[in-house]
Amino acid sequence: MGLGLRRLLAAPTWTDLRSRLISAIVLGLLVLALTMLGGWPFRLLCGATGVIVFEEWSRMTRAKQAGPIFRFARRTLYLSLIAFIFGFDLAAIAIVAGGAAFISYVDRGERKADWVLGGLFYAAVASLPPGMLRGDDAAGLAALGLIIAVVWPTDIFAYFTGRSIGGPKLMPRVSPKKTISGALGGLVAGVVFGVLFAEWVAGSAGLFIVVLAALLSIFGQAGDLYESWIKRRFGVKDSGRLIPGHGGLMDRIDGLIIATAVAWLVGLLLAGFDHPARGIFPL
Repeated sequence: MGLGLRRLLAAPTWTDLRSRLISAIVLGLLVLALTMLGGWPFRLLCGATGVIVFEEWSRMTRAKQAGPIFRFARRTLYLSLIAFIFGFDLAAIAIVAGGAAFISYVDRGERKADWVLGGLFYAAVASLPPGMLRGDDAAGLAALGLIIAVVWPTDIFAYFTGRSIGGPKLMPRVSPKKTISGALGGLVAGVVFGVLFAEWVAGSAGLFIVVLAALLSIFGQAGDLYESWIKRRFGVKDSGRLIPGHGGLMDRIDGLIIATAVAWLVGLLLAGFDHPARGIFPL
């Protein structure tokens, strides 16, 4: 029995699993620490996320074939992220908007830079809203916590509900394995865990949190489907190889990207540009 156990642990499958677990734990702890700190350390993390997402997007969609337009978009993103890291949020948004407008003007009628524009916008959405929502106060940390408390259970329960119940496919041409039952199971789980998190943080969770959690769950699943569509469109299995055994960064945060952007917009409408998180948790 002891020899069999040693052989199992020494097998390549166990070694691979162990490397995956170690990489996931190390990266998870690093991200958690920077998220807890907030401020410029978290903005640096967001900036790095934007750079990686843009590169993965460009590799998947072959956006680099656009040549000078691609290089202009990449420099536009970098300049925007520099402004963002130093706290010039409006300037960061304006740089992306101006760069996108210029690319659209130069490429008008030819549509050669559509995927370049998509990558610039997607990378900006992946990096700017999380940092602006987090800020450096408790409300920002609570807002990000709510997003995670909704999106992760949504993914987990959508998978297990779909596998257990099965039934009609949700969007078979985009993601053949996803089912309607899985989507509904994920939605219910996202709302339940979102409400529980709000109760824990704020002591109460009214109708607003229920509706917001449902929106975040739905848009999180939409973000997952969107990346699945892109990968099928270009015949790509993973967005990259950044995380050993886990594919690319986009594969891990596709749902979080869209859900965070939605939460930021909601907070922006309710509490303004300076402190959007207080529109979600007025702590």
